Amino acid sequence: MPSRWSQAAAPVYLFLCLILGGSVQGVFGNMVLQLIGLGLLAWAAIVAGPPRPSALERQLYVLILLSLSLIAVQLVPLPAAIWPHLGGRTVLAQGYVLLGLSVPALSISVAPYDTIATALTLIPPLALLAAVLRIGTRPLWLVGALLAAVMAGVLLGILQIDSPTTVVSKWYLYADTNVGVATGFFANANHMATLLLISIPFLAALLGSARAQRAGLEHYSGLIALVTAAVVVVLVGLALNGSLAGYGLAVPVIVASVLLLLRPRSPARLWVGIGAAVLVVGVLVGLMLMPIDSSLVRGQAQTSVQSRQEILSTSVRAGKEFLPLGSGIGTFARVYALYEDHGRLDPTVRVNHAHDDYVELALEAGLPGMILMALFLLWWARAALEAWRAGDAGPFARAAAIASAAILVHSVVDFPLRTAAISSCFAMCIALLIRWRPVVPVLVEKTELRSARHVVIR
Repeated sequence: MPSRWSQAAAPVYLFLCLILGGSVQGVFGNMVLQLIGLGLLAWAAIVAGPPRPSALERQLYVLILLSLSLIAVQLVPLPAAIWPHLGGRTVLAQGYVLLGLSVPALSISVAPYDTIATALTLIPPLALLAAVLRIGTRPLWLVGALLAAVMAGVLLGILQIDSPTTVVSKWYLYADTNVGVATGFFANANHMATLLLISIPFLAALLGSARAQRAGLEHYSGLIALVTAAVVVVLVGLALNGSLAGYGLAVPVIVASVLLLLRPRSPARLWVGIGAAVLVVGVLVGLMLMPIDSSLVRGQAQTSVQSRQEILSTSVRAGKEFLPLGSGIGTFARVYALYEDHGRLDPTVRVNHAHDDYVELALEAGLPGMILMALFLLWWARAALEAWRAGDAGPFARAAAIASAAILVHSVVDFPLRTAAISSCFAMCIALLIRWRPVVPVLVEKTELRSARHVVIR
């Protein structure tokens, strides 16, 4: 059984990810997280983990290995007679010809260094996943680390907006950020909203866990007061955050979190679940019709480069050109610049993401990436369904299903998983989905607990 110190590794690392990993602009912070993550991965590799990983866990390991292999293959140099014919690369080969240079051997990725840099961003979520599954921890400690970072982020957000409107607050952590709203430890207000949404089902799970353990009335009443106060702080954070995505997705997340408070055989569970699903669809449709920089605080986006429909259309067109193998992980910004309308460019704005992580991944990873993405979504659906259908699944596993669903849905209109903070939260949710089953103690006879001092006849 892991010691208390080893069990603290995953929660402490999650807290660090939420504090330091809010944006790719934090180069030093992300470097620290990656170095610590490498140490956690090495620790997880040598520690004696659970003897029998579940089928879900084994399947997840296979998907991770296939994904890492895909990135590695994209970095392998290919002969000049092959790579220009892989789709979307003809214009790149023609550039060498126009310069009077021979076409060199190049990799599938059109920007290998960007692919390597993006691959390094996978270290924090993989390290947290390995720390939970191999080293071990307590779910309550993970939830505590998450909520501690959320409370700290809301307090920082209050400081960010509590300054003269003519001066950019010194409390903003990044140069390129959403000024005028509470972003907390993030640069993007939408990503802070994602973190706030993630915390809601886990707050409900705290109450569900206390009730399931038949806590005393005094203890349960105190916990209700604490959770109520935390919910108020989260709602204040959402109000100060100003993200329409946060406002819209908060409704189905709250409705779904109510399921954690209902009794297992309550007839209302089915209707609440259906209501949450309908709300998700409605919110998604509304968000996809809105400008990317829309906010009740910041106002409507006016530049064409910020039109969600235009970016999506251009991204899909570029993705079709680079089929079947894609342009390479992390190369979206460079590829998009080749296909956007250069006559309508805003020199002050650059499109770094498709604001639809599924479309962006399809462009970068091509058909193999789309297959892996579909396989993972099927795996996640099965894991979430098992957590909800099993009678002995704890509330934290079911909260993880709701929280991870919120991240996956938000990824349709944004890119929250591109930050170490949200990707680590997602890894925590995945680990809780896998390890929801309680550990069954091994029953031994009392005579086997100590050496016999007399002859035992059986």
